Amino acid sequence: MREDWIDIELQEVCLSSKGKKPPILENKTSEKINVPYINIKAFEKGIIDEYTDGNKCNLCEDGDLLMVWDGARAGLSGKAKKGAVGSTLMKIEEVKGIEKQYLSYFLLSLYTKINTNPRGVGIPHVEPRILWYSKLLLVSSPIQRAIVSKIEALFSDLDNGIANFKKAQAQLKTYRQAVLKKAFEGELTKDWRAKQTNLPTAEQLLKQIKQERQNHYDQQIEVWKKAVKEWEKNGEKGKKPSKPQTKKELSLLKEKELKELPLIPDGWFYSEIGNICNCIVPNRDKPKSFSGDIKWITTPDLDEKLIKLDYSKIEIGLTKNEAEKYNARVIPINSVIMTCVGTLGLSSIVEKEIVINQQLHAFLPENYYLPKSLAYYIRLNKNFYERISTSTTIQYVNKDKCNSLPFPLCSISEQAQIVQEIESRLSVCDKVEQSISESILKAEALRQSILKKAFEGKLLSKAEIEQCKKEVDYEPASELLKKIKADKLAKEEALKKTQGKKKIITKKKSKK
Repeated sequence: MREDWIDIELQEVCLSSKGKKPPILENKTSEKINVPYINIKAFEKGIIDEYTDGNKCNLCEDGDLLMVWDGARAGLSGKAKKGAVGSTLMKIEEVKGIEKQYLSYFLLSLYTKINTNPRGVGIPHVEPRILWYSKLLLVSSPIQRAIVSKIEALFSDLDNGIANFKKAQAQLKTYRQAVLKKAFEGELTKDWRAKQTNLPTAEQLLKQIKQERQNHYDQQIEVWKKAVKEWEKNGEKGKKPSKPQTKKELSLLKEKELKELPLIPDGWFYSEIGNICNCIVPNRDKPKSFSGDIKWITTPDLDEKLIKLDYSKIEIGLTKNEAEKYNARVIPINSVIMTCVGTLGLSSIVEKEIVINQQLHAFLPENYYLPKSLAYYIRLNKNFYERISTSTTIQYVNKDKCNSLPFPLCSISEQAQIVQEIESRLSVCDKVEQSISESILKAEALRQSILKKAFEGKLLSKAEIEQCKKEVDYEPASELLKKIKADKLAKEEALKKTQGKKKIITKKKSKK
């Protein structure tokens, strides 16, 4: 199949010229003088926000091949927008006999190799020898076109598959919210409730909770009194223990407020979170020393899908002594924290003592609600917090707004059943989503596999190659190579005459 195919170094079939950064102009004032400056943002995303003098730079046309030469994306290649080639980019021009799209796919096939072998200690750069000495499969133009056509057909199938996977991911996200919504409207525990004989009414539940709150407060007072006596015994050294704050009156929402809320089963009632939880705002100052096991938690540490913190990924932590030194409020186990700046309403339960920054809010534990139940409910109501947020340059909700979310309270036994129903469904979601993510990764890997086979001469069948040989412009690779070398030499000579010197990337010949 490869009797008239030739492996040839990339440098033999293309010319290249680096971009540069002439003075940037603020506004586009003249089509002849000011042209779009194609920087990384313009190249990758098509966002053009800078213009420059077209007479003082390396220009490219729509569809020209560009490659990122410097930076984290070094080696990334693609089609250009008309404008001036940016200082971190390089224009690659094919010579006669090489199909532009064929060369484009070959450059794409090199990305992983080039990007994982950057040159430079500071800013990564493409290693020229890896790029220019890479072997391109030189074949006749009809075969190049056939390879391109097959790559595009296979890529189209992959793109359709990936689009379907991403659609399924979006549907899973919607399903997760639907599960939480039904859970806190009592739908998931409807059959369970029908089998119970001793569930309290809403009035009885309210009375029980009020009594538990009072008992808890009385215990706190007793602990405080002992701490004060100990403080007095020690000569009143240090700060006097603070008296526990009186709890807010636990009350039901008014009828007017209930009209806007989903209906809930008999035996449940709504109350604002701030009425049922001890809530705190953390320290505003970040401690200056971190060397302990009490983890310092910030917004990025909360997971979009999980309500548990991954402590293994959090490096910063305080010791008990450091927490006291910086007057840091340690959040106890079984608390619930939520984001209140930027990304609102992400929540997590606390399984180990932590310290949080001012972008988080903490609900301290009580005995009549489950932390997981509260955490899941907050996640269901992210839109509530977005709606009531104060927005300047970034969204945020203060303590009062954090505490204003209406929470449907039911018996602790039903809350346990709700959490069980939620997690049994979401665990299935997690497995499906993991499978989808793995499939997307496999699809992307298959894309590279297709390119690899294409430029190893293994993508076309023997029959497809024979069909290409019937095309009028078919010629052996050896004849094509002669034309390529002649055309490349002619272009290089033309550059010498028009520019006084070669404006191409210097490439050393490989050792044969």
